[in-house]
Parts: sequence; structure tokens; C-alpha cells
Amino acid sequence: MGQLPKSRIIPSRSFLNTGVDYAGPFSLRTLRGRGGKIYKGYLIIFVCLSTSAIHLEVATDYTSSGFIAAYKRFVGRRGIAATITSDYGTNLVGTDRELRNLFNSASEQWKSIANLLANDGTQWIFNPPGAPHFGGKWEAGVKSVKYHLKRVIGDASLSFEEFTTLLIETEAILNSRPLCPISDDPNSIDVLTPGHFLIGTALTSIPEPSTLDINISRLSRWQMIRRISDQFWNYWSKYYLQYIQNASKWYSEGEKLQIGRLVMLKDERFPVTKWPLARVIKLYSGPDKLTRVATVKTASTTLTRPVTKLCLLPSI
Repeated sequence: MGQLPKSRIIPSRSFLNTGVDYAGPFSLRTLRGRGGKIYKGYLIIFVCLSTSAIHLEVATDYTSSGFIAAYKRFVGRRGIAATITSDYGTNLVGTDRELRNLFNSASEQWKSIANLLANDGTQWIFNPPGAPHFGGKWEAGVKSVKYHLKRVIGDASLSFEEFTTLLIETEAILNSRPLCPISDDPNSIDVLTPGHFLIGTALTSIPEPSTLDINISRLSRWQMIRRISDQFWNYWSKYYLQYIQNASKWYSEGEKLQIGRLVMLKDERFPVTKWPLARVIKLYSGPDKLTRVATVKTASTTLTRPVTKLCLLPSI
């Protein structure tokens, strides 16, 4: 395995160096209710290579012009990227050519800001053909979004507005995931998330009652979108906890818990974008000197839990 590229380790603003990929297709509807025609839509995933933040956009077709429209929406909210890295797709190759022409024509039309636009050109970097493992950073984002989104949407067809709303809620869920503790202070349970690089603090969603226990036939269209978002959170949060816990056969000892380490609790009762965090304050070892139970302190209470319900965050 080669070394990480500079764009992954050099500090920079969010999405200055970006990876991009397509996912889909998804069924979209021109109008809500009966009479609307169904057409294919695609999901475009932008991943920041330095902060792991994710930005989601919708493309109504698989063409260069469709991607440019989505890229303009991305730039309007995240800023122009210095480099974009992608797989060697034919539509993305065409987009690279059109983006270069776009920047050059802008420099010719507005001479007064030519020096400023000279720094706004985006360098497009293509991975070698037939090497999808070169783009593991955004392929992981595709897996997190597409796999669970396909499961929760199922055969339903959403309008462009409904699908966009669902994607933005999904984006907030993905960007709320804990990356590592902010400090080693035993009294602090603050963690760093991709949302900190975007808005300066953790992303949250509007608190609403869960719709998972309500019969789907009694839900309105927007309540159904909320139900899909709740289902995505339910699936993805469990997947993420399993991913960082590295579940395996118990033939060998895993990473040891230590007093003062920050952990996440496995608790399905927490709402969307809320991650239960705690500090380890006491360990209980068996006759074989292995720890299987720990006492942890949350922001409001003290709990005793088995280590199988605790997920260690990477130490700083």
C-alpha cells in the first residue's frame, strides 16, 4: 500500500481537495401523486479529502452538462475546489474539458478580475482506468449512502424536492459522525466531527417524534420522507458502530479500554444525529485479567455497561 497523498494530510479548508463519484440510479417523479412521470436520477457524492466531510447533490441525467449544474450548486455552498479527483468516467472526462473552457472564457470576459480567476481554476485528476481502489475515500462514501439509501427507499419514487430534502438530511447524518476526541480532559465528552469543519460545531437536525412506529398508510408525503430519514439513521448508525468496533471472533484480545478514554455507547433510543458519548471512569476485570465491564460517565449520569456496548474512538 502506498503513502497517503498530500491532499489527505495537509491542513486546508473543507472541500479544497475533493473526490467525486456517482451513485444510482434512483427513481424520481415529475409530480407528486398520480399522473407524474417517472425518470432516472443520479446521486453525486463530493468527499473532502482532508476532513472526510460529505456533500450530496442530485443530477437528473448522466451527462457532462448535468454534472456541471450540480458542480455549480456545490461551488456556491462549499467554494471552488483546487483539485477534483475521480474515476476515469467518460462523462467526467467531458466535464473536465467543459470546466476548463468555462474558467478560460470567464478570464477573457472579465479582464478586471483575471488575476483573481487565475487562482480559481480547478485541476482535475483522474485515477487510472480499472483501478477503483485508488478512490477508496469516496467509494466508502458511496457505500455509506447508496447501500442504506436503497434499502430504506425501496420501490418508492420521490419528487426532485422530496429527494433533495432527504439527501440533505442524510448529509447531516453522515457529517455528524464522531471522528476522534477533541481533548484528553477526563471531564470532556466533546468529539470532532466533519460538521465542525463546515459550520464550526456539530451538525444537528430539527427534533421530531419518530415515525417508525406509525403505519405507513397513515403518513403524509413529508412524514414518509421523515420515516425514510429515520430508517437511514437506524441502519447507518448501527453499521458505523460496528465498523469502528471491528467485531471479530474472540480468539484474540482487542484494544484495551483505559480509564479516561472517550467511548460511544450502543443505544438505539437516541434520535437522529445524536451520538451518546461517555468517559471511562472504572474498569472491572475477571480472573483472567481481561476487562469485560466498565463504568462510564456521560454528560448527565453514570452507567455500567459491558465492553461490547462500548466503541472506542481513535485517540488523538
